[in-house]
Amino acid sequence: MNWEGVMPAITTPFTADGGIDHEFVRTHVRWLADHGSTAIIPCGSLGEGATLDAAEKVALMHTCVTALENHVPVAPGIAAASTKTAVWLCQKAAEAGCSGLMILPPYLHKGEWYEIGPHFEAMLDATDLSCMLYNNPAAYGTDVLPEQIAELSRQHANLVAVKESSGDVRRITAIRALCGDRLTVAVGLDDVIVEGIAMGARGWVAGLVNAFPAESVRLFELARDDRHDDAFILYRWFLPLLRMDTVPEFVQLIKLVQAEVGMGSERVRAPRRPVSGAAREAALATIQAALENRPT
Repeated sequence: MNWEGVMPAITTPFTADGGIDHEFVRTHVRWLADHGSTAIIPCGSLGEGATLDAAEKVALMHTCVTALENHVPVAPGIAAASTKTAVWLCQKAAEAGCSGLMILPPYLHKGEWYEIGPHFEAMLDATDLSCMLYNNPAAYGTDVLPEQIAELSRQHANLVAVKESSGDVRRITAIRALCGDRLTVAVGLDDVIVEGIAMGARGWVAGLVNAFPAESVRLFELARDDRHDDAFILYRWFLPLLRMDTVPEFVQLIKLVQAEVGMGSERVRAPRRPVSGAAREAALATIQAALENRPT
């Protein structure tokens, strides 16, 4: 498992009757892989993981693994309300042929570190798969500090990466200062990707890549290769779209972008609903402006 490069956190497509559209999943992940994605991450926040039951998550893992035929690794997001279920999902991911795990804090319970730390440890002990810890304090109410990440990585050899989504690029430098090359840092918010790479991040768990994989991979490469002027030109075009990844309606907005480029539908699982009214019109105007000025 290589945690570097552009790793799409894929959206979960739904059929008209509310089930997972596995046929589209196969098409989508192959398309993302063909455009240079280095790993596929199903069952995450963008994938509406909190609305998927355990069996649906396992089925989605299988679909991604079989569709990609080991050409690109699959590393599902592992999140559950209980440690027991999280451990079970880790084990099922290994059985499904996944190459890694993106491990999350527990749903609902916003505990202190004496509870959250052992939750992570149980997932790390559940399999030998390579793991990336996902820190997103705004979304999950738990802030895993650089010192805590460093301690976990010293005790668990399979914790080799962290997805940093606090929005504070200083966290990237803090993690690198404590962990050196032992941990790969991945940016978890789309609109700080260039800044994050400048601070030493080597991966990007991306959202808008679901609709714009070529542009996402190119932006990552330009930033990684220190081609700052070229990166800024592409970044300036991309930013209005990338900012859609950082608001509460990020799932609906990214699915709307997918629908507008012909790679997906707006269907979401309740209680979410597609964006409507003034918010929808503003989003469509942003998408249309981007498409009209899309770089070659």
